[in-house]
Amino acid sequence: MIRAYLRRGGIRHAIPEKRDSKSARLRKGSRGGRPPGFDTARYKARNSVERAVNKLKQFRAVATRHERGYVYLGTVTAAALLIWLRC
Repeated sequence: MIRAYLRRGGIRHAIPEKRDSKSARLRKGSRGGRPPGFDTARYKARNSVERAVNKLKQFRAVATRHERGYVYLGTVTAAALLIWLRC
């Protein structure tokens, strides 16, 4: 369902095929269709971005604020600096 949505929008996905989906597709044989393309480098980049966003969400001010854009940008920048300085 998600892959079909992305395909309609012309967006390349970076979602790996689930094990149970793979086994079900292989069980169907030629009716199972072809496996979805999977780019390991794209998945690594996607994973890095998701981890960064999750680190930012640990800051309550970032996760719960609904302010004007420039104020929110300042909050996110401050949180990113704190994360960077902790490393």
